[in-house]
Amino acid sequence: MKIAPSLLSCDFSKMGEEIVRMDKAGADYMHLDVMDGAFVPNITFGAPVIKAVRKFTDVPFDVHLMIDNPLDYADDFVNAGADIITFHVEAKSDIQKTIDKINGAGVKAGLVIKPNTPASAVFPYLKDIYMVLIMTVEPGFGGQSFMADMLPKAAEIKAEAQRQGVSIVLEADGGINAGTIQQCAKAGIDICVSGTGVFKADDPKKAIEELKALSDNA
Repeated sequence: MKIAPSLLSCDFSKMGEEIVRMDKAGADYMHLDVMDGAFVPNITFGAPVIKAVRKFTDVPFDVHLMIDNPLDYADDFVNAGADIITFHVEAKSDIQKTIDKINGAGVKAGLVIKPNTPASAVFPYLKDIYMVLIMTVEPGFGGQSFMADMLPKAAEIKAEAQRQGVSIVLEADGGINAGTIQQCAKAGIDICVSGTGVFKADDPKKAIEELKALSDNA
């Protein structure tokens, strides 16, 4: 299992230092949640902030766009240093055009599905994307309770990817901690996003090691 600490739970006043702290703790990715106050009822940060903190680590930046029009802003996040850009199937932009723009810029594209969206919504695009992010909370705010009933989507997506003859990486985000990560591992999730479970830990390195150990023993 790979662990992607969510910067949503970091101290925004020293984000660069927080990234270094997570890098030293063994993070596999940095998960950056971009919210526009329209697609979700919260506002976080945009491409200029991501560009400013890119220099603090070589760990891949996993950028999750919770915005209405990802097509219009894809280039900004590519130029900011994103390695993976995921966006919602529920957003307003044309899905295929947005995927093509991200892929065309040499960045890995992924799709995100909210709790009320069926797994089948991503099936037409599996051949063109690297990742599917399954939300295990309603997107918008950190610290919410884990929704285990979202996990069967993982098996559905993996089965359809196999049917199409493509490989897909599955990520889960929302309420993931030592008490819930084994459920994710059993469901076939490859990357777990963890915010408060890592950032609020007394020892983030120990927290990440524990999450990985728990997932390996699921």
